[in-house]
Amino acid sequence: MTKNTQNTLEKLLNHAKKLGATHAEAAAIQSTSLTAKCRLGKTEAIEHAQSQDFGLRVFINQKQAGVSISGPNIQIHKIAERAIAMAKAAPNDPFCGIPESRNPMPHDKLNLHDKNTPDIKTLQNRAKTAEEAGRAVKGITNSEGAEASWSMTESLTIATNGFFGQKHGTRHGVFAMLIAEKNGDKERDYDHAAARHAADLKSPEEIGENAANRAVQRLGAKPMRSANNMPVLLEARVARSLLYHLAAAASGEAIARGRSFLKDSLNQKIFGDTITITDDPLRPRAANSRIFDAEGTPCEPRAIVEKGALRHFFLDTPSAKELGMETTGHAAASPGSPPSPAPSNLHIHPGAKSPQKLIADMKEGVVITELIGMGVNPITGDYSRGAAGFRVEKGEIAYPVSEITIAGSLKEMFGSLIAANDLELAFALNAPSLLIPSMTIAGHAAP
Repeated sequence: MTKNTQNTLEKLLNHAKKLGATHAEAAAIQSTSLTAKCRLGKTEAIEHAQSQDFGLRVFINQKQAGVSISGPNIQIHKIAERAIAMAKAAPNDPFCGIPESRNPMPHDKLNLHDKNTPDIKTLQNRAKTAEEAGRAVKGITNSEGAEASWSMTESLTIATNGFFGQKHGTRHGVFAMLIAEKNGDKERDYDHAAARHAADLKSPEEIGENAANRAVQRLGAKPMRSANNMPVLLEARVARSLLYHLAAAASGEAIARGRSFLKDSLNQKIFGDTITITDDPLRPRAANSRIFDAEGTPCEPRAIVEKGALRHFFLDTPSAKELGMETTGHAAASPGSPPSPAPSNLHIHPGAKSPQKLIADMKEGVVITELIGMGVNPITGDYSRGAAGFRVEKGEIAYPVSEITIAGSLKEMFGSLIAANDLELAFALNAPSLLIPSMTIAGHAAP
């Protein structure tokens, strides 16, 4: 982040104070990205993007307002004047504000920045290699394409409480989607990987082959009969979506407003004794690591769920104040916007059994490899999503299935789930395969 950017933020704060702000916070984010897309061995697109966003959030006693703007040339006086005018017109919010001054450690201790910047040829080669590996798999007849990407993001936040925080990091990604065909039946599937450092990225060949094999395995998918009380194993790739629902239900914002089925569950058992879920913002080179949150609060690892008991909500300063608690350092925000609670690197600890052993133990059931739609109600915990995967009979994979819906209650699902041992810490939310012993399956008449 340049000295000019820092000077701009300082001027925003100073002008806001002169206009009557009791506190203010200014932030800037700069990002650069490069993406190469290919299909059937030919480059289809090269995309390069750069952006610079500024934000100013001001407080006049118990009122707040924020303004954000994009572009390198900003009119400092007008932005500050607009923010102050909006704050004066805003309603009182007894829970708004910024925490006391913090002195976070240098962010580069997390090693989130890869100094080796790929050129466009490198990205083209990654994308083409992934697609070629996939197209070489028997049964693959076409491709939806592959892409490789790189991005770098830098941010700076300064506040009138003395906070000064900088972050910078890179991301590499590879994606491929292949199409399989047999006797007129077509199926497609994908694989993708992301990492802060290119050295941590799965190889393009592995990504392409995984996508292709998954597509081939789905050939011949057919409906199955509806069933009650059927075991369901969520493959690791889709199992991590349950962490998204947990984070939404355990958000301090939702809890404070009574909009969560977990509102009375702090320190109560919501999972089985074998389930522990950790949020670790200090894991080096991880997807969403951070020394401090959007409010400047130092972050630390926490067991959100410990041996089945919910030990923490995800809290920022406003939600913590409203609940009479302390922030947990989970504030997330874009420049100029109020914060809202969000996890960092959240994962379910692995269990003792392999997915194959859980499949064998379930005897009859379904393995889910794809979820469709978002029919989940965080207020009631009602859960219903379209799905595809594989029918299990006599403890073995029998045939692929599609056009089914799995339904249940998140409270019951959480309370009964069993974790497999195949956890990989590849994204911000990570889970092993998860067995839910009883769900409702809505399908069709058997073929």
